[in-house]
Order: sequence, then structure tokens, then C-alpha cells
Amino acid sequence: MEGGVTKPDKTEFTECWRTSWKTPYIMRLALSAGIGGLLFGYDTGVISGALLYIRDDYKSVDRQTWLQETIVSMAVAGAIIGAAVGGYLNDKYGRKKSILLADILFFIGAIIMAASVGPWMIILGRIFVGLGVGMASMTAPLYISEASPARIRGALVSTNGLLITGGQFLAYLINLAFTKAPGTWRWMLGVAGVPAVIQFFLMLSLPESPRWLYRQGKVKEARVILEKIYPANEVEDEMLALQTSVDAEKAEEGSIGDGFFSKLRSIWGNDVVRRGLYAGITVQVAQQFVGINTVMYYSPTIVQLAGFASNKTALALSLITSGLNAVGSIVSMFFVDRFGRRRLMIISMFGIIICLIALSVLFYEASNHAPPVSSFESSHFGTNSTCSSFLQASQPSNWNCMACLKASSECAFCANGDNIYHPGACLAVTDAVKGMCRGERRTWYTKGCPSKFGFFAVLLLGAYIISYSPGMGTAPWIVNSEIYPLRFRGIGGGIAAVSNWVSNLIVSETFLTLTEALGSAGTFLLFAGFSALGLTAIYFLVPETKGLPFEEVEKMLEKGFKPKLCCCSKEDDNTNITK
Repeated sequence: MEGGVTKPDKTEFTECWRTSWKTPYIMRLALSAGIGGLLFGYDTGVISGALLYIRDDYKSVDRQTWLQETIVSMAVAGAIIGAAVGGYLNDKYGRKKSILLADILFFIGAIIMAASVGPWMIILGRIFVGLGVGMASMTAPLYISEASPARIRGALVSTNGLLITGGQFLAYLINLAFTKAPGTWRWMLGVAGVPAVIQFFLMLSLPESPRWLYRQGKVKEARVILEKIYPANEVEDEMLALQTSVDAEKAEEGSIGDGFFSKLRSIWGNDVVRRGLYAGITVQVAQQFVGINTVMYYSPTIVQLAGFASNKTALALSLITSGLNAVGSIVSMFFVDRFGRRRLMIISMFGIIICLIALSVLFYEASNHAPPVSSFESSHFGTNSTCSSFLQASQPSNWNCMACLKASSECAFCANGDNIYHPGACLAVTDAVKGMCRGERRTWYTKGCPSKFGFFAVLLLGAYIISYSPGMGTAPWIVNSEIYPLRFRGIGGGIAAVSNWVSNLIVSETFLTLTEALGSAGTFLLFAGFSALGLTAIYFLVPETKGLPFEEVEKMLEKGFKPKLCCCSKEDDNTNITK
């Protein structure tokens, strides 16, 4: 979902295997740096399961939605800063030192969270982890791309994207493994320190990026590294290519100025770059406002909203969404060059909208068909155990499970002991009352209600991920790697990436609040509306860049892009140009 993946063609994977077999050093470089992607994925995915147990240990977190959202989203806030600072550190001190610093931040954050004595300490640890995530999202792909032979660069950089989604899947497995361990969430969050330590020591034995060394005037050191990567008869050609590329890059940087604001002025006054940014920012914002990270960050909570009260069951079912996301990133590699970026995103958006509307209808029906609240069942546990909001209600006979949960954070639903779909009790949220409910082998609900639709909700979440991952999951990053002229690619891609992180922060910080204010059905319908707006913007603002040289993309944007049909061919898209 974040970080960006350079798209290889299919033949690159075969060539990658052959080259890596002959020169294992290349794969060692790529995989060692790629652990940053694994950490990125793990630390963004692990909080979804850990949050369930943090709520159990800290009642203030369980009762205050904003605190749950802050714990989740502070890593995103840290990532925004980490990505911004990471760009400067990459250029100033090198890629290797930036990765080492990211590892230190990952490790510190993991230790702080594992040793937390209160929610504030978890939030602090999440900020440290976020700083590491932001730096890793920029530095790991950059290091791999600059330390890889050009002919297999796309395939090797793609391993970073696979490790991100693989890290998210691993996070769900780790969450599930520690559900019965003492300390539960502390282990879940603390385990992230292990790969950080492994990468730190691996990177100590690896060189700096040859491109960065060359830019710093360390030509001999750059040559030594290239001699380990390329056959002897290719080294001289690569040195010449590196010199030409770096000289051209420095000349282009000089033409647009050194300062950040001078570059911004150059962008605003350049029709090509401005239109490229319209497209680049559109796809990045749309990627987040389809609601994907509500699923990745809150997947077990959503499963609980669908009616599965058990933490372990919610985590197990959440593995489906994480696994499908990893599979989807692989599927994208085989289709994005065949169907094109624009077309794949449009198809993806249609699937997303359909799934979100279906989820909205399903949650609406589940809410309407929630089990009734019985005064008899409630009084069974004693008047002092009944939720005060239910006791004071003017028409308690009209209450069902959902009305009970929405009435107050102090209310919970204790399901009927004979059948969870029969009338149950609306009780006060205390450990003693919860113990009485479970002592009678009843199920305790605080998020969602017993529902016959729950399994279908999980299936729809899976369909949503299948729709998202191959299209909107990867294509926006590819578009941003192709849409800007070379001299503006760094700042253009950086602005678009920041728009992605900021949108991510907005969505992750408001999701639970929205579910309380609008209900689950209303929240998914809202995201369907955002997705429809995103689809419209992509249709009108984003051209097809598949197979086009950078010069052709620049000419197309110079004239202006106006689409005809959403499913037209690449030639139709790219020739349909107007002022």
C-alpha cells in the first residue's frame, strides 16, 4: 500500500534468478536491505491484533475511541516525519547509514512498547516505530535499486514490496501465536525488535550505495562495489553510465534551483509537472480514501463488528485479508503491464465500490436483525449489573443488541446462553459482570453483535482486498514513478508520497469515531462515496503511462489529457489530447 515498487517485466524474474545464482552477493544486498520492507509491513500490521489485547489490559483504551485511534495512527504520523527527514538523510549521510538509523528506531520503539506501563508509552513507542517505517519506506527500495544491475533492478526492488505485504501477513501469524502467551500484546509488539537487530548487523558488513559514493566523489569505492555486482567486462561501461547519469542529474538539479521553495515555484510554473502532480496526488489520495488501511489496521476489530466476539477468532479470520493482500501484490506483477495502470485502477475501483456498498448493506441488515434485549435476561444478573442506560430508557422493549452497544461505552451485550441469536442482556461493563456472563458460558460483546451475516462480511472483506491489491494497491506507485520529468521526479514523487501518508493518517485516525457516529454501515457507505469520487478523478486526470518513454509522457502532459472511454486502449488514451 505505501513505499513504492518499481515494476519489472516478466522476463526480469528469470534473469534475476540466473544473475543471483551466478552472483549471490547481489541477492544478499537486496534481501538484507529488504528486511526494512519486512519491518515496515510488520509494524503497520501488528497493531491490528495487539489493539484487541491492549483494550483488555487498559480500560481507558477500551472506553475511549480516540485513544485507540491515536495508538494506531501515531505510527503513520511518525512515518510522515520519517519519510521527510529520510530524504535529507539519504542524500547527506548515505543510504546505508539511513537504514541503520531506521533499525535503531525500530528497535527502540519495539522495546518501549513491550515495556509500556500505560497507553502514553505505547503511543511513544509507536511514534519511534513510525519514524523507522517512514525512513525504511524511502531508503530500502532506493538502496536496492542503486546496488542492483540495471537489467534485474525492477525484479529486485519488487522483492521489497513483497516483503512489505509478507511482513503484514507475518504480523497476523505472530499475533495469533501469542494469543495465549502471558503478556500477549507485549510480545506481539516487541518481536519487531528481532529483525531490526538482524538487519542492523547484516548492513554493517555491506557497502554504501555505489551511486551515492560516486556523487560524493568517492569514485574508487564505487568501482570496488560495482566490481562485486557486475562481470569484469561490464564494469567500465557501468562506470561510464554512472558518470553520465550523475552529471545529468546534477545539471538538472542546478536548472531548477537547490532550495525546496525554488523547486516548488518551478513546479507550479511548469504545466507538465503540475498536471503530473494532479495525476500523482489523485491516485495516492484515492488509494487511502477507499479505506484500505481501515482494513489493514483494524481488521480484527471489523471482524468483531461483524459478530465474532473472540479475539482469537477475529485474528484468525483477519489472516484471510492479509494473505489476499500479499497474493494480490504478486498478481499485479503479471497484469499491470498487460492491461495498463489506468485501466487496472479503474477496474479495481469499480470492484472496491461494489464491495463497500455490499458491506454497507450487510452491516445495516446485521444491525437491524441484532438479537433483542430482554429485561428478564438483564435482571437475571441483578439490577446493579444492568446497564444504567437501559434501565433509564423510555422504551426498553424496543432495544436490541446494537442499541445497547451504541447507548454508551459502559454497556455490553451478554448473549443468550441457549442460542446467541435469542434475546440477551444489556449489562454494565465491569470485570465482575463480564466474569458472571462468561461464567455461565455466554458470549460477551462490546463491539459487534451476534449475526448470521458475519461470515459473509468476512468474505466481502476478502473480495474487497482482491479488488484493491492488484490495482489500487500497486498501480499508484508505478504511476508516480513514470509521470514526472526526470529533473522533477524526486520532489514530485515526494509530494505525492506525503499526500499518501497524510491521507493514511486522516483515515486511520477517524475510522473508529466514524463507526460510532455513522455505524459500520454508514462508514462503509461513506468510503464507497469517496471511492466514487476517486474513480471520477482518476478517469479525468490520470493518463495511461504503460509502455511510454518518459519523453512521450512529458509531451502528452504538455498538451493536456482528456479521456474518451474508460476502457479505451492505450493508443486511444494517449492520442486523445487537448489543451
